[in-house]
Amino acid sequence: MDAQRDADVIVVGAGPAGLMLAGELRLGGASVIVAERLERPTGQSRGLGFTARAMESFDQRGLVPRFGGLEKSPMGHFGGVQFDYTVLEDAHFGARGVPQSRTEAVLEEWARDLGADIRRGWEFRALEQHGDADGEGDGGGGEGGVTVTLATSAGERTLRARYLVGADGGHSAVRRAAGFDFPGTPATRGMYLADVVGCGVGPRFLGERLPGGMVMAAPLKEGVDRIIVCEHGTPPADRSETPEFSEVAAAWLRLTGEDISGGSAEWVSSFTDATRQVTEYRRGRVLLVGDAAHIHLPAGGQGLSTGVQDAVNLGWKLAATVRGSAPEGLLDTYHDERHAVGARLLMNTRAQGTVFLGGPESQPLRELFAELIGLDSVKRHLAGVVSHLDVRYDLGDDGHPLVGRRLPPRALETAAGGVRTPDLLHPAQGLLLDLADDPGPRAAASRWKDRVTVVTGTPRDPDAFGGATALLVRPDGYVAWAATGTAEPAAALHRWFGAPEGG
Repeated sequence: MDAQRDADVIVVGAGPAGLMLAGELRLGGASVIVAERLERPTGQSRGLGFTARAMESFDQRGLVPRFGGLEKSPMGHFGGVQFDYTVLEDAHFGARGVPQSRTEAVLEEWARDLGADIRRGWEFRALEQHGDADGEGDGGGGEGGVTVTLATSAGERTLRARYLVGADGGHSAVRRAAGFDFPGTPATRGMYLADVVGCGVGPRFLGERLPGGMVMAAPLKEGVDRIIVCEHGTPPADRSETPEFSEVAAAWLRLTGEDISGGSAEWVSSFTDATRQVTEYRRGRVLLVGDAAHIHLPAGGQGLSTGVQDAVNLGWKLAATVRGSAPEGLLDTYHDERHAVGARLLMNTRAQGTVFLGGPESQPLRELFAELIGLDSVKRHLAGVVSHLDVRYDLGDDGHPLVGRRLPPRALETAAGGVRTPDLLHPAQGLLLDLADDPGPRAAASRWKDRVTVVTGTPRDPDAFGGATALLVRPDGYVAWAATGTAEPAAALHRWFGAPEGG
């Protein structure tokens, strides 16, 4: 790292996306400072789980044991209509009962263990890009960079880095300061969320539609329930002011006839159905991940999960760029791949909101939707959408169905014994998987041995990889190349990992 810079990358925001990115950058060899305005975690949790694809992302970095056990939920819903997600291979609705505060604690500990510099009580104020704004493959020698101004308890400070990443949520100050366009649809309704104590509300896990709106309730722990209240005609709340529990109790009474005002709330929040996405995920040396890049109606833990996957996609690419090993254009593939995923996320959450939260005018749609979801083909489609298992990046090679998709979690027998494919991705390096004991692909990949691990193994299930004899897997777990016979991965290695050692 250049002595004039404080880090290769500054990440603003220590939520799940920012912390996941910090760990990914460290695994890729980049130095990182995470600036978080809060001096300590709040302990509050909007999210209570994450999708199957996010769980896979944690698994491929060896993080699942840190959660102390995760409960997979086979049953999920789309727009409030419940069905079994295991109709799709490898699918489930996701991990349930995991407070976002727990996810953040796990990721912060992991990032710190890897050497990330996490600075709490450092609030972003301004940025300035200078010099070479592109910086592709500058290898540390480029003159470009970003200067970031932050407010701390000791006064205003400035930090300098090659790149800045905004992971600071839906109201992202980084997004505004860098001038990103953020089009979409404004909020049309306001909703309350509260963790209530001593109210004795009965469980309404999938929500209950009532003449005046919708209520949802689920027990969190003994004596504490998570409730959500959506009252028709309620205008979007001013997010700068925290609502009072009395407002929530009054809305609950109007909708259900139940008086919960004798209880109390551990915390209260509000949210809306505003739906927006930036037009570009990168502007020069500033990039966005998670809610800073896309906001939407909460539905099935997809926001947190998409942010984590944004970070996993970006981390290795940005680290390779600052190391100087990235091929030309690698960093631009972050926008190319993740913007499409974000747009699909917004589509499905808007659709769910229309079905689930609409008034009487949406009843025919709900009835038709209930009929459609009885079809296995529809279940498989929707399970893939919400679990994010349907994500396939367009890598320009349709020669094998695995190309552009995640490496499936499968068991292999190797010379060292049995191994799961997610375990091979723990170091966040590329992976050349030789499934036919063919020296050709292994020899080609050996020229990239500083960036690509070579493993020879035999699948326990002969059909595990669709007849592939070799696979090249990116550090984010997505298959970049596949062979079904004699073929060389040299072109794919160059495309994703740059020039080999020695040129």
